[in-house]
Amino acid sequence: MAETTGFVEANGLTFAYIEEGAGPLVLMLHGFPDTAHTWDHLRPLIAARGYRAVSPFMRGYHPTAVPAADPGQETLARDVLALISALGASEAVLIGHDWGASAVYGAAALRPDLVSKLITVAIPHPATLKPSLRKVWGVRHFAAYKLPGAAKRFARNNFEALPAIYRRWSPTWTPPAAEFDAVRECFSSPGSLDAAFGYYRKLSPLPSASLKKKITVPTVVIAGTDDPVAEPSDYRRSARMFKGEYIVEEVPGGHFMHREHPALFAARVLGHL
Repeated sequence: MAETTGFVEANGLTFAYIEEGAGPLVLMLHGFPDTAHTWDHLRPLIAARGYRAVSPFMRGYHPTAVPAADPGQETLARDVLALISALGASEAVLIGHDWGASAVYGAAALRPDLVSKLITVAIPHPATLKPSLRKVWGVRHFAAYKLPGAAKRFARNNFEALPAIYRRWSPTWTPPAAEFDAVRECFSSPGSLDAAFGYYRKLSPLPSASLKKKITVPTVVIAGTDDPVAEPSDYRRSARMFKGEYIVEEVPGGHFMHREHPALFAARVLGHL
């Protein structure tokens, strides 16, 4: 497992990150329940292609600092933009999964001049999602995580809820126990798990300003064909939010398809760099 290689101040917070390679910046944002290590397979492959591949720990995820307040969508989007500048780059390729996808959608809409390409994983553009009974049931944790004491309940019995949520979102995957070591280590740090739940406490059913703006940068969205919530048709419907090139890639696997089928997933991503 790659070690944290640096810290940088961005958008009023100290972010930790893992870095490999040199060249144009590729910034890779993770989701929940996850860490920067979700990119440990892809990051060195991108670096080997002549890029500077950086995967930060998102706001509140140890060893990134715990913020004083729960972050909204606009804060997450501006974190991405601030990280590009703090890392000394004038632009970046953005890759985001889950909450990281939401963040990079917003960042690309706000400052297209800082984004050379956008690659999102497992999340169709949030402004285009149509609710259904299946989808509401699939994201029922959104409501549960807003409740008082949610973080303590999630941490019970050595985070037994962690593999359970992976099974729900990626039902065709049986990950080894070690797959969750990095997440358990992150969330064992005081305040980190509660900060991660803060994303859900702040979550609104209405799109924020950055998610209402259409995206002009070239975009690739990657859909898991075994995802029990987000279907490939949801990604095709999202095309209305994009004015530039918009490509939907379908790969086997569920919400965590980049870890279920890392070689195939990496080949698809590398083909678009």
